[in-house]
Amino acid sequence: MSMIEKRLAELGIVLTDKHPPMANYVSVQRAGNLLFLSGAGPLKDGKATVTGRLGENLTIEQGYAAAREAALQLIATLKHELGDLDRVEQIVKLLGFVSSTNDFYAQPAVINGASDLLVEVFGDKGRHARSAVGTNVLPFQVPVEVEAIVKVRD
Repeated sequence: MSMIEKRLAELGIVLTDKHPPMANYVSVQRAGNLLFLSGAGPLKDGKATVTGRLGENLTIEQGYAAAREAALQLIATLKHELGDLDRVEQIVKLLGFVSSTNDFYAQPAVINGASDLLVEVFGDKGRHARSAVGTNVLPFQVPVEVEAIVKVRD
């Protein structure tokens, strides 16, 4: 068992199966030793596990949990792509979108759900550059979507 898989077990995290892309794109695109992961949201079996907008009908805590769930989808995608999560050298960049009202300004607090999970799982390798952006809607009415750039070793 890899170090990262041991860490996941310690945290009580069970990864889901990889979700196929929902349109004409790929989940991961490799360029050299960088993996570009497509956006992931809080989805299970192609359906949203949470819907809504921050500042309208979801709290920051609910958004944080949704971002954490979305980051789990990214980790599951990495596991499927790499086989061994110990091949992750660095989570380089995280981009998070938050479906929110015009007067909601706590997008960074919401995306902390994804950032915190990546650091919990990968340690210093999980520390990353990040942007947290507000938007009026997201596909499937999910409250958050995250994507990542990850440096890996062969």
